[in-house]
Amino acid sequence: MRKIFIPILSLSLIFSCMSDDQYDDLNKDPKNPTQVTEDVLFTSATKSLFDQMSSTNVNNNVFKLFAQYFTQTTYIDESNYDLNGRTITDSHWTEMYSNVLFDLNDSKEKVIANAELTSEEKEGRLAQIEVLSIYTWQQLVDTFGDIPYTEALKIEEFSLPAYDDAETVIYPDLIDRIDAVIANFDSGEGFGSVGDRIYGGDMTAWKKFANSLKLRLGIRLTDINPTLARSTVESAVASGVFTSNADNALLNYQSATPNTNPLWVDLVESGRQDFVAANTIVDIMNDLDDPRRPFYFRENVGPDTYVGGDYGDSNSYTTNSQLGDLLHEATFAGVLIDYSEVSFYLAEAAERTYAVGGTATEFYNNGITASIEYWGGETTDITNYLADPEVDYASASGTWREKIGTQFWLAMYNRGFEGWTVWRKYDYPVMNIAVESENPVPLRYTYPVDEQNLNVDNWDAASAAIGGDSQTTKLFWDIM
Repeated sequence: MRKIFIPILSLSLIFSCMSDDQYDDLNKDPKNPTQVTEDVLFTSATKSLFDQMSSTNVNNNVFKLFAQYFTQTTYIDESNYDLNGRTITDSHWTEMYSNVLFDLNDSKEKVIANAELTSEEKEGRLAQIEVLSIYTWQQLVDTFGDIPYTEALKIEEFSLPAYDDAETVIYPDLIDRIDAVIANFDSGEGFGSVGDRIYGGDMTAWKKFANSLKLRLGIRLTDINPTLARSTVESAVASGVFTSNADNALLNYQSATPNTNPLWVDLVESGRQDFVAANTIVDIMNDLDDPRRPFYFRENVGPDTYVGGDYGDSNSYTTNSQLGDLLHEATFAGVLIDYSEVSFYLAEAAERTYAVGGTATEFYNNGITASIEYWGGETTDITNYLADPEVDYASASGTWREKIGTQFWLAMYNRGFEGWTVWRKYDYPVMNIAVESENPVPLRYTYPVDEQNLNVDNWDAASAAIGGDSQTTKLFWDIM
């Protein structure tokens, strides 16, 4: 009995001599840390953002369906705009707030608190965090409309945050925020090649990214607030936006899980055959003899033959054009903003006589050229396509909205959210009515069911403010 008592007593003395911190350390799993550094949080938020924007998993992201680039084969609820059957809006809301914005906010707090960082390192890292935060806030506004903003991310203070007005509060503040950090890329030192998976710590590239995002913010406002739009666009261009595909904001995915492109997970690893090309995009590209077709789609129907599935109908996987081989590659890059997108924004700006250093024709051609080059087209493809009277800016039919909108939409293939947004902004091209539901393309996501159930008063107020929590309610900048 004594031999047992002594070890027990000795163990008790050991624990009694420990500090509280030392005692707590015994309960920590070294393989699953509860505290992470600012660079790990930044990288995690970056990947979460790219994953959410790249995915085509119908539980998380249906933007490629909304843009009518893809349509479904067997399970067709989402291509008929049923957002609540799988609580898609809740999933998107949670991912962007919890796994992107909260991680970025935590990273920001750790950067500020880290006494080992120089002022230049803090300045640069906070600027990078701010750019991705602004990107995410704008994405949420452009998906839902009014959202929790000033009270968001402050759980202890505001467990049920109020919604802010997107037009008068959020957008102007996002522009002010990005103005406040752009100069910091000149002197700041950001997350390096390990933490920064977009530009590997290249602050010159980050500054172009910031200015290109600012350009996007400004262009969204052209129809609703032309004065703020002009000043925002012109100052972004003067400071330096993307000038080639080398500037694109990309995440280069890896060949092994869990770091593959989510498209590969959905299209290959899953073993499913849920999507084919939609007739909306295939028909337009066939009419234009578009050289991007063999990159966008497989030639499974026959050589140089492309057939789109009826949008919103049950479609055969074998007799309609399947999605292109590049989209089936695990390492296919994710994109937040690219040079083609920037070029089409500048084309609109030039049409509105903004001082952006070129003509609408030049920027329109740049946007098409950048897209074809990015996907792997040849110089002759570009030359011949731009010379087509139906593509040539001087001779193509329609207003500048139709010309820019159609080619902009074609260039955003695989970037469903931007393709859907182009259609909402320019009202072109003409979309198909979903076959089964006969519903038109939604203009926004409805608010999450959880918000309707848990944040009732604020949801009621926000719904009333935007004109009703409906898929057909226009966002504030969508007035045409």
